[in-house]
Amino acid sequence: MWRGGRLRMLTAMVISAKYNCAYCGSINEVEIDPSAGHSQEYEEDCQTCCSPNLLRVELWTNGRGADVFATRDDGS
Repeated sequence: MWRGGRLRMLTAMVISAKYNCAYCGSINEVEIDPSAGHSQEYEEDCQTCCSPNLLRVELWTNGRGADVFATRDDGS
């Protein structure tokens, strides 16, 4: 956004984390928005096999990382 001839960039803090696909085992990297809460749950497709993974995210108490747990999202 331009103000007074200066460029001001507004960025949100995100945390990068990795998880193993619950289907093919590939390592995937995701960006987590801490403003969505300490505990989060959402679906993310594997970057390799495109299968849907249900991700459960727990942010670290120091705010510098997160644990990501992936499970199959096909009902089995």
